[in-house]
Amino acid sequence: MTIIKINAITVPGDNGDELALRFAARAGAVDNRPGFEGFELLKPTDGRSTWLVVTRWADEESFQAWLTSPSFAQGHRGDAPTEGEAPARPMGISSELWSYEIAGGSPA
Repeated sequence: MTIIKINAITVPGDNGDELALRFAARAGAVDNRPGFEGFELLKPTDGRSTWLVVTRWADEESFQAWLTSPSFAQGHRGDAPTEGEAPARPMGISSELWSYEIAGGSPA
């Protein structure tokens, strides 16, 4: 059964575009993981400051395997700055992980 994992990231006003750029730079990093079914980065359009990272997985085990993988750690540690450069600032000021399963909806 497909499970949904949503990372709700509160992003200060001018950091949203940078968040989108960082996700674009990592596009495809999770695509070939066993059990991965899809991903969307949702940008708020109603004045909110919370962006949603929505992923779909075949099961909880597949998601947990991704969380504990070296690929996940590498993608979430941030790039090391080059000499004389400040470290990349965090994009979000808070983050929550929400978990769901599909309980109904329209046919595909």
